[in-house]
Amino acid sequence: MELEKIIELIHTVSESNLTQFTMEEGNLKISMKTDKQTKIVAASAPVMPAAGPAVLTAPQEMVAASVPAAAPAAAETEEEIPAGNIVKSPLVGTFYNAPSPDAEPFVKEGDTVKKGQVLGIVEAMKLMNEIESEFDGTVEKILVSNEQVVEYGQPLFVIK
Repeated sequence: MELEKIIELIHTVSESNLTQFTMEEGNLKISMKTDKQTKIVAASAPVMPAAGPAVLTAPQEMVAASVPAAAPAAAETEEEIPAGNIVKSPLVGTFYNAPSPDAEPFVKEGDTVKKGQVLGIVEAMKLMNEIESEFDGTVEKILVSNEQVVEYGQPLFVIK
């Protein structure tokens, strides 16, 4: 299965009313579980052993984040988000604020940005996906830290 189809599948399952999904195609097995109360999707890159089927599993930190006890923390975070245009994560992955570890961040709080300007990167399944500003304005708040695991639809930036 092509990577683009897997990403499309993740988006489709996360936007649907499904709470659990498993698919097998040849030696590839994909299993996803969603907690619809907190809108968290647990999925990650396939583990490819030399021989045998590939299996998609959720990393421990993602499994721990999907426990319903995380709901109060999510509610507290949402209340702290300042008003403005919100740039959200388009997929599950790891957020990076710079193109490389020794480089300057793409943006800092207080920077002026234009629509289409790169704000950060989300790595998913070994692919680096640039997160572009959907708005012109000033970066009011950066809601995630470098190398933080982010979820689909999670607010990343507030642009005013």
